Amino acid sequence: MSSLKNFADLKHLGQQLKQQEEVRLREQAERLKREKQAKIEADIFRQSIGQVEPLKTAQKHVAAIPRPEPIAYQHLADERAALHESLSDEFDADSLLDTDGNLSYTRPGVGADVVRKLRKGSWVIQAQLDLHGLRRDEARESLGEFLRKCNRNGVRCVRIIHGKGLGSVNKEPVLKQKVKNWLIQKDEVLAFSQATAADGGSGALIVLLKSSLP
Repeated sequence: MSSLKNFADLKHLGQQLKQQEEVRLREQAERLKREKQAKIEADIFRQSIGQVEPLKTAQKHVAAIPRPEPIAYQHLADERAALHESLSDEFDADSLLDTDGNLSYTRPGVGADVVRKLRKGSWVIQAQLDLHGLRRDEARESLGEFLRKCNRNGVRCVRIIHGKGLGSVNKEPVLKQKVKNWLIQKDEVLAFSQATAADGGSGALIVLLKSSLP
């Protein structure tokens, strides 16, 4: 009885395997059929529409967003500085000069002893500028730059040589009066006086500047 049962089980197992194989073959056949049909339909579609090319699209125009004009802050600062440093030739210093033989000048608030020391040559001259032979515009620019340099370096007492005008037209000391006018317009100038004979006499000025150091 046991061997008959085993034979029946084997027969039943064989039938199951056969059925599973038949199902697999049918599914494979269906899949191949679907793939074949899809290929046929794709070929028909390609033949019906012909050669395909990508559409040419016009380039889109992107309007540029206007940007605000750059503000030249440094340029404006330079212009303000130049305006502040500008020296007018129309300025008349005669009314501000002391009516002494040296035509000295002291800024309001500066003690009278300061200019007296200048006249006597008590201050040590730390730097000098010679304007001999320069045209008016050249002399004005040189003077402005010289004073700025002195201010940066903490120089207090300087000599400005403007000459006596002996080589100028009509023998008139043109720069002498111009230099005085320019110096009075500079905030850093506290006082000035004609130099002593040893320092140039009527051809030079001794100038006292504000202290720029803390």
